[in-house]
Formats: sequence, C-alpha cells, structure tokens
Amino acid sequence: MQMNRARLLGVGPCVFICVLGSVVSACADGDEPSQAEAAQATQPEGATASQSLPTVRLSRAFPRLRFLRPVFLTHAGDGSNRLFVVEQAGRIRVFESRPDVKAARVFLDIRSIVRGPPPEGHNEEGLLALAFHPQYRKNGHLFVYYSASRPRRGVLSRFTVSADDPDQADPASEQVILQVEQPWGNHNGATVLFGPDGYVYLSLGDGGLANDPLGSGQDLSTLLGTILRIDVDHQENGRPYAIPKDNPFVNQPGARGEIWAYGLRNVWRMSFDRETGDLWAGDVGQNAWEEIDLIVKGGNYGWNIREGAHPFRSGESTGPLIDPVVEYPQRSGRRVIGLSVTGGYVYRGDRLAGLKGAYIYADYVTGRIWALRYADGRVAAHREIFTPRPPVFISSFGEGPDGELYICAFDSADGRGGGTGRIYRLVEN
Repeated sequence: MQMNRARLLGVGPCVFICVLGSVVSACADGDEPSQAEAAQATQPEGATASQSLPTVRLSRAFPRLRFLRPVFLTHAGDGSNRLFVVEQAGRIRVFESRPDVKAARVFLDIRSIVRGPPPEGHNEEGLLALAFHPQYRKNGHLFVYYSASRPRRGVLSRFTVSADDPDQADPASEQVILQVEQPWGNHNGATVLFGPDGYVYLSLGDGGLANDPLGSGQDLSTLLGTILRIDVDHQENGRPYAIPKDNPFVNQPGARGEIWAYGLRNVWRMSFDRETGDLWAGDVGQNAWEEIDLIVKGGNYGWNIREGAHPFRSGESTGPLIDPVVEYPQRSGRRVIGLSVTGGYVYRGDRLAGLKGAYIYADYVTGRIWALRYADGRVAAHREIFTPRPPVFISSFGEGPDGELYICAFDSADGRGGGTGRIYRLVEN
C-alpha cells in the first residue's frame, strides 16, 4: 500500500483495464452508459454474456465499530465466530462477528515496539500483517509482521494467546522469527499467510524510495522484492525457522533459499484461493501500471526490468518473466484510474452468488473495485464492479471463516482526520 498517493486524487469519468494486452473500458462519474452497454464494454475479448459479473455497493458490516487505520481483517480458524482487525499503529482488536456487536476488545497491543505511521514513522510503516497458525486451537500461536526501529527493519514474530483469556494475546510471549533490514520507510509489503502446505508465505517490498535503487527486484541474494516460504514449526542451522527442501532456490549458489518468487515491487495483499490453492497477489506499481499476479514456484514477475508487462529499465533478468494476469494504468490522460492496487480474494462465500469463484480486488486511492474470472490459463471475464462517490480508501480485504469478504477502509486519505476507519461488506445491486 502506498498511502501517500491518495493526495494525488483526481478521478475522472473513464476507466481502462488491460487484460493480457486487451483494453476494455468502463465509464463512471457523470458519463455512465446503460447497464447493457457497460456489461458489453467491460467484457474482455473471448468472454461470453454468461460470464458477466454483477455490480455491488458497500454496506457497513459492524455499524457500531470504528477502528484506527485498519489494515487487515482475519479470523482464527478456531470455530469461535470471532474476527480480528489489525490497526496500523500496533494493536489487534477482536470482536464477535455479528452486525449488532457494540465493542471490540484489544487482543494484542505492541505499540511500544512498533515503528508506527506518522508522526513517528513512514505512512507505510506499522503493524501490517497477521496470520493464525493452522493449529491455533491447540497451540495458541499467531504471527505478525511489523516495522521496527534502531535499525529500521521488518520483523516477523510469533505471539501466544493467554492461557487465561482467549480474547487476549500475551505481549511478553514474542519470539522473533525473521528480521529484514528496511533501507527506507516505504515498500514494506507485507502479508503473512499459511499456505495449504502448512508453510508461512511472507511478501516483502523492494526496500523503498523509488525505482528500486538497490536493484533488489532481480537480486536473489536479498529477501527484498520477494515472496518467502518458510517452515515456522521447525528450526534449522541456528535459525528459528527451517527452509523447505523443495523451495526453488535452495541449491542455487548466491541465492536465498527462503525465496519462493521474486521480481516484485511491493505486494500489498496476497491470498490463497481456499478451493484451488492458487496464490493471488496485488503488486503496487511505480508511476504507470498496477498489476494482479498469480504466484508460482520460482516465478520472476519482472520488476525492475518491467513495470507490469511494460519495459521499465534496461538490464538482464535472472529468469523468464511472468506476465500479470491483469493490469491497469494509473492514469488515462489527466484522469486518475488508480494509484495503488489492493490485492483481494477469490470469493468463495454464499452471499454474492454472481461473484462466486471471481477474484475481487481494488485500488486504495480511488476505491474502485474490480472482479475477474480466470479459467484454463486465461481471463474469461473482467469488469469494474464498484465506483465510489466520493472515494473510499480501501486498505485491505479480509475473509471470514465462511469465505465471506470484508473491506477495511480509512475514512479519509492517508488515514488523516483522526485516522478512523470502518469495516464494510459487499452487497450485490
């Protein structure tokens, strides 16, 4: 997420989406076509009418709750009907998942060790990610990724729930798993996930500033600009984690064995399709293109030689480059389409029948939401399904235990104006 880009907002009437080289458009903000025209205009080449995707609106999921800069929502997978919201400054709050819930308790407060957003740190720093161990009901372990100071770095740590209170994690139980030097305050990633194989997947940005000055994107000797895959249930060679033997670069001289995929600028949110196991990611662009990727073992996604599928700078890649599934330009003329992609989920719930099986993603700055269907190696349908007026600042999607999707959104650009935010649901029109 690149929240400082919200200051550049100036959304205009037309949206252009590139789908593996094909350009389609959807109009908004004062130049709206009929529903039939819009549906036709937003279908990529080869898609059929039966593959159309419905538009949606947003509804407050928990009207009585507000959060401070909410950047993620998830569940513990323990059958407790609870949801957990990550607040960027360093707190996790927990509440029962029901619309009339009145309050959210503090589950974990580590603000004293987190290098948070302004005024202390960069707008992209803070407590950024949370994942519960697949055996959480038995071991009580949860994993977080946060920014820290002296030196500036990213930290993957494990905490344990209190033995006396299931709604309270023990802040003194921290075990640091991995620390990654962060040269600048931006481009931290980060998402932490447990994959279907039981390993942790962690997305890391390229180190920050702009244009990848360290050349991290194509450098397999650094963890920056990658997605990692590690085993947090075992220790190895003095590390508090092990490297799976089937990771793609384990036996490559000079390469970090933790790397699963690379050539990524700043993945802001990735997720596994709970039905297929596919790993989807939204990679934030530099100044021209935002992209959605399907992450595969050993994949090189092109940064910093390419931005999306487009040349960025000269240089040699360290492997074949993988094209985005879809990409969109940041601008069309003077109109802003979107400036910072927020990766989402393949929808597997029951509330939105017309979107079942579709991958849903958004742009943080403009609040636009898109959906796509992907099958047999191609995009079968793709369209913008929500255009906010005024913008909604979508910091993250979240998934409940039933596969239903939630949206974390700031009330104002950059989380200013008190930094409050809310949780929304998608509702079909």
